[in-house]
Amino acid sequence: MNEVTVSAIIPAATEGNLTNLIAERAWFEPERVTMSRPLGDGWQPLTARQVEEEIRATAKGLVAAGIQIGDRVAIMARTRYEWTILDFAIWYAGGCVVPIYETSSPEQVDWILNDSGSVGLIVETPAHRELVTPVIPSHTKHIWIMTDDVLSTLRTAGSGISDEEIERRRNSLAPASLATLIYTSGTTGRPKGVQLTHANFLSECGNVVEGASDLFLKPGGSTLLFLPVAHVFGRMVQIGAIHSGLHLAHCSDPVGRLPADLASFKPSFVLAVPRIFEKIYNGAEAKAEAAGKGKIFRKAAEVAIAYSEAKDKGGFNPLLTLEHALFDKLVFSKIRAGMGGAVEAAISGGAPLGTRLGHFYRGAGVTILEGYGLTETTAGATLNLTKSLRIGSVGRPIPGTSIKIAEDGEVLIKGPIVMRGYWQNDAANQEVFEGEWFKSGDLGRLDDEGYLYITGRKKELIVTAGGKNVAPAVLEDRLRAHPLISQCMVVGDNQPFIASLITIDPDMLKGWIAANNKTGATVETLVNDPDLIAVIQTAVDEANKAVSKAESIRKFTILSKDFTIATGELTAKLSLKRHVISQQYAAEIAALFTK
Repeated sequence: MNEVTVSAIIPAATEGNLTNLIAERAWFEPERVTMSRPLGDGWQPLTARQVEEEIRATAKGLVAAGIQIGDRVAIMARTRYEWTILDFAIWYAGGCVVPIYETSSPEQVDWILNDSGSVGLIVETPAHRELVTPVIPSHTKHIWIMTDDVLSTLRTAGSGISDEEIERRRNSLAPASLATLIYTSGTTGRPKGVQLTHANFLSECGNVVEGASDLFLKPGGSTLLFLPVAHVFGRMVQIGAIHSGLHLAHCSDPVGRLPADLASFKPSFVLAVPRIFEKIYNGAEAKAEAAGKGKIFRKAAEVAIAYSEAKDKGGFNPLLTLEHALFDKLVFSKIRAGMGGAVEAAISGGAPLGTRLGHFYRGAGVTILEGYGLTETTAGATLNLTKSLRIGSVGRPIPGTSIKIAEDGEVLIKGPIVMRGYWQNDAANQEVFEGEWFKSGDLGRLDDEGYLYITGRKKELIVTAGGKNVAPAVLEDRLRAHPLISQCMVVGDNQPFIASLITIDPDMLKGWIAANNKTGATVETLVNDPDLIAVIQTAVDEANKAVSKAESIRKFTILSKDFTIATGELTAKLSLKRHVISQQYAAEIAALFTK
C-alpha cells in the first residue's frame, strides 16, 4: 500500500472559529469544571463560565491597549494557566498568536518579532523582559509580564470596553483566518513561520477528540499539560481539551514539580515525548537496582512486554496472567503511581518511542498511543488509537487526512490539517508542496492496513564513502534506550564507516558510580574509563543488531557534556540540531575517523 485516506468524522469548518469552543461551553454547561489553576500546593477548579469570563476580561485589556483585528501578539513563556487564557483572549480580541519558546535567545526573539510584525509581546518574567529589551523592534509597542499579574492588569485596563465590541471582534474571525504563526525551531537555518488557521485547529482537534474519544470524552477525564504550549503538540492537546470539555491543568516546571503535580491532580491521560517515558523507565530500573531488586524489575519488564505482545496475538497463557498479576502489585502499580495513579493512556509524539517501551508500558497498564505529525500539519497527521493500535507504528491517518508514500519513500500528507503555507516565504512554499500534498521530509512506509512506520529523515540520511545510505534514527533510538545514555548522534557522511557521539545521563551515572566503586568520579573524568566504555559498547552492540554490517557503528566517543536546549544542541522538542553539534564537536568527529 502506498496511499491511505481515513474519512473525516468532523467535516472541515465552513463557519466559526476557535473562540466558539469557549463561548459555547460557557453557554451550554456554565458550571462544568473545565480548568484548574495552581493554588498553593493544590488546585483551584474553574467552571466554563469563569474561564470564559476571564478570557473575555483579558481580551478587553488587549483591545484597550490598541490591539487590532489581525494583529500578531507574541507569547514567550513556559506552559502555564495564563498561557491558555491569553491564547484565547488574543483570539477574542481578533488577533493572531505568535508563540516563542521561553528558552529562546535574543537573536531568535529578534527574528520572530521582526518577521511576524508582532505589535505586542507577553513575557513570563522580568528576567525575560530584560533579556529581550535590547532587541524589541519599534513596531512591538506593548510588553506585558505574566508574573506581574498580567491577567489582573489587563482586566483593569479593559474595564471600559464593551461586550459588544468583543463579540464583534471574535465574530470577525472566519475558519480561514490566521490563528497562529508558529516558528519551527528548525534543525537548520532561520525558523520559518508556519501559518495555521482556525480551520486547521478545528479539523485537527475535532477529529482527534472524536477518534480518541475514550481519552478526550471520558466522563471525569483530565489531563495535566507539561510540554511546551509554544510547540504545536502541546497546543493541539490544549485546544483538544477545551474542545471536548476535558478537565485541563498545567505544570510549568516539569523538572521540579511534575511528580508532585501528577500526584495531586491525578490526570487520566497525559502527553509526552519518548524521552520522558524512557526516563521514567530508567529511573524505576535504577531505583530497583539500588534497592537490590534489579533482577525482579527486569523480570517484571519481560512479563509486561510478553503480556502486551500476547494481547496482539489474542493468546491466553494462564502462567503469564498469574505472573502479570503478581508484578502488577510489586512493580507496575508503583510506575502508575509515579504518573499520578490514574493515568490509563498517554499520547507520545516528537520522536519514535520504540516497540520495547510501547509493549512495556501497555503491559504495565498505561497504553501509549504513538502518533506522528509536524508543525505544518497542526500536530498529529497519524495516531494510534486504543481500539486500533499497532505498537511500533505511528498509527493510521487521523480522520480527514490522506497519507501517501512517494517513489523515494518520502511521506506526503494531504487534508484540512495542512498549513496555509509559510509566512512571507514563497520559495519555501514551492519547495514543500506538490499540488495539494505536503512533503514532510520524513521517510516511511505503509503496511497493508494503512499503519504508517517512520524509517528516517530524508535530509538526515548519511551516505558513507562506500555509497551506503544510513538512516541514523534507527541506531540513535536504540542507543537512547540504554539507561546510561542521554543523547547520541550518528555520524559518517562521506566517511568509510559509521560512528557516534554519545552523552551520558548524569542522573543515571550517579548510581553507576556508586555500584562500580568510583567515588568522586564525574562525567569529565570517566570519558575514557574502560569500565564505562565497556558498558556503552554493549549498548552499541545491541543497537547494531537492528542494521546491516555496513550500517553499524564501528567507533564511538563519550562526550563530557550532555546536549541541551540551553546550549543549542537540541530543539525544544528534544530533536538533535545536527549542524550545531557537527560544528561544536568537529574535532571529536574528525578524531573518530583518523585514530
